[in-house]
Amino acid sequence: MQLYCNSLTQYGRLKTREVKIGNLLLGNFNPIRLQTMTTTDTMDTLGTVEQSIRCIEAGAELVRITAPSKKEAENLQNIKDELRKRGYETPLVADIHFTPNAAEIAARIVEKVRVNPGNYVDKKKFEQIDYTDAEYLEEIDRIRERFTPLVKICNEYGTAMRIGTNHGSLSDRIMSRYGDTPMGMVESAMEFLRIARGESYHNIILSMKASNPQVMVQAYRLLIQQMDAEFGECYPLHLGVTEAGDGEDGRVKSAAGIGTLLEDGIGDTVRVSLTEDPEFEIPVCRDIVKRYSFVSRQSSVVNIPVIEKIPYSPFVYQRRETFAVGNIGAKQVPVVIADLSKIDNINPSHLESIGYKYDGKTDKWNISDAAADYVFTGHQLLTFALPGTLKVITYPAAWSGVADKEKYFPIFDSTGYLGAEAKSKELNFVMIDCFSDETTINDFTNIDELANDPAVVICLSSTNPHAMPAVRRMFMELINRKIQNPVVLITDSNWQTADEHLIHYSTECGALFLDGFGDGICLGMTNESYQLQASGTQDTSGRNYSNNTSVEQFINSTAFSILQATRTRISKTEYISCPSCGRTLFDLQETTAKIRSVTNHLKGVKIAIMGCIVNGPGEMADADFGYVGSGVGKITLYKGKEIMKRNIDSEIAVAELINLLKESEAWIEPA
Repeated sequence: MQLYCNSLTQYGRLKTREVKIGNLLLGNFNPIRLQTMTTTDTMDTLGTVEQSIRCIEAGAELVRITAPSKKEAENLQNIKDELRKRGYETPLVADIHFTPNAAEIAARIVEKVRVNPGNYVDKKKFEQIDYTDAEYLEEIDRIRERFTPLVKICNEYGTAMRIGTNHGSLSDRIMSRYGDTPMGMVESAMEFLRIARGESYHNIILSMKASNPQVMVQAYRLLIQQMDAEFGECYPLHLGVTEAGDGEDGRVKSAAGIGTLLEDGIGDTVRVSLTEDPEFEIPVCRDIVKRYSFVSRQSSVVNIPVIEKIPYSPFVYQRRETFAVGNIGAKQVPVVIADLSKIDNINPSHLESIGYKYDGKTDKWNISDAAADYVFTGHQLLTFALPGTLKVITYPAAWSGVADKEKYFPIFDSTGYLGAEAKSKELNFVMIDCFSDETTINDFTNIDELANDPAVVICLSSTNPHAMPAVRRMFMELINRKIQNPVVLITDSNWQTADEHLIHYSTECGALFLDGFGDGICLGMTNESYQLQASGTQDTSGRNYSNNTSVEQFINSTAFSILQATRTRISKTEYISCPSCGRTLFDLQETTAKIRSVTNHLKGVKIAIMGCIVNGPGEMADADFGYVGSGVGKITLYKGKEIMKRNIDSEIAVAELINLLKESEAWIEPA
């Protein structure tokens, strides 16, 4: 396998081994399965059963339950018996971390166990130890000795297993040799996989989860390449962005990571980790997966030219090299273009939805961190003075009649630009529809005429049913032709609900930003979708973005969330929040909301909110600060991976977190 998928231009599922989980078949072109995890105390049998039923009736095809110790593992039998008694045959998964003996009990009861190779045998003490090759092999032998009994039990009982690596919980041994890298994640799983294969056990699923979608995507790609090189086959893959958070941010981050892989046919089961009730995760999973059930996705007749050798590495992030046109391109953060063209008679109040608020008393504009850089108004010229940082994009006919050529800039199609008599000396936007049904690579000879025009920003979109790979293929063409003009990604949505729009935008644009492509983003909707959204349509979980939020505000917020999730432009505080489970020692949803309410002005600060030590210092690899449950009613605060305040009473823990932020000079007073 040259790369990590069948093709970068023709959609097709990656072939994986078939795994049997109870009566459920996974991998080998079976449907992409949806799953979630309970948040109840596993010792609360009826509570766990009732929540499992809500998840199953929402569409979960697998339900995972935590088993942190022997007693919880043993109680899985009672939970399973009650579910079966009520007529529910959905396979159950035991979630194991530090306790091999609990895994060995659970493997005899439920249909699947999940182990984390970072803490199943190894201990994480955040120590740097230089291992000789002999010492390293001794540690592998120790892992084999501890892990093999579980493999034998799974083989005997027909139990499936997920080897689930998490970026934040790599062992000290792996960290010492590979560092905190996607390759370290891959090797952590491969060690366990080699042992299992040595026992002729193949009923295995793998995952490479991280709270950073960039790391997560690279790790899955490397894992596929490594399995193919070493075994000549691939095991099925469980996709997820761990500790994604809640609300819009959690959905955007999950869709960017999961959707990027699904676009290339990678993934056999998905779980969206939201800090919400688990049944609310399933509709989001379904919205992500259903994009790949359409005939157009399966069709081989998609006119995207094959690429023999890609001109960038999909395993290492590197932003495409461009020159600057004004504030777009080079090393500048991607710009956000807000589409206001569907509003009649745009006035200053409409700019509030994109981050600009006018104060009539002071005659000044207040500009938020999530303020759009440009507005597209179509044929409209604005009749009021604009904020100093905001510029306007219009169609050429409108632009030609405007006096202020420093504030207004035209947008052309490629042939229109080349034939235009009047052009901006500073900045012209030029649209290209990438590989629609009528276009081939030869139809884009006009891009050579645009090449390196110092006043041109290229705008890429595609009406191809497989739009993201079509745009990605055009980026490859730009690189091969050494065209370094900056590029704005234009993506319209014809979906209906808020979640569907979020997932569409996050997948189509997030996948490109994660590979280093894109110097700007402009999101829009078809007329029908716009009217539906403006009317206040609710999404599948009952949340409503339109009662108090205009469509333009929703789209602008989504654009900034995508840039934040892909780590290309930081405009707000980032919360790495686990989805809660039976190990959680406090109300995660309530606590996350409380912490967010007092820290959401701290632009660029990453705060992890973790329910227990399992999801503590390990799982919050990217966080600057951590708020971790350490006992009933007790919280431990971290700075990076270092404990700063231990076992604080939960009633004062948020205040102590603020004090820690102040002591670390990360706090600013809210405006």
